[in-house]
Amino acid sequence: MSAPIAPANTGSRQLGRSFAAIAVAIVANVVLSLGIDQGLHVLGVYPPWGQPMFDASLNLLALSYRLAFGVLAGYLVARLAPRAPMRHAAILGMIAIALSTLGAIGSITQYDLGPDWYPIAIVVTAFPCIWVGAALRTRRWTRETLIGKVPA
Repeated sequence: MSAPIAPANTGSRQLGRSFAAIAVAIVANVVLSLGIDQGLHVLGVYPPWGQPMFDASLNLLALSYRLAFGVLAGYLVARLAPRAPMRHAAILGMIAIALSTLGAIGSITQYDLGPDWYPIAIVVTAFPCIWVGAALRTRRWTRETLIGKVPA
């Protein structure tokens, strides 16, 4: 008589898929952002790498596609999450805030890179953009999804 085969540990498999969902969303956001940056540098829209960019319209352009890519990252993490897509979006949002805060500190302390409002705007918009993208994926446009449960 043969012993029954135990099912694979689904908990560790889900943890791996959760990690992969978050990692893929981060990589997609970084690759897309830097790819567009590089294209705009090559086309001469942006100044060469290493030179400051103080033109508000150029910074707004960069912010606009970074906002769109943040929404896309939220959508992607919710799509790839094995379960609880909004929880994955919240984790990704916290990671994005942490990483963008580090970037803002580095950028602001080097006074010749550009205006201070730009990295601050990246930090402030990171979580909301990811949350909106995940909400679009889950199609839960309720008050609780967008702003959280409000105590009565």
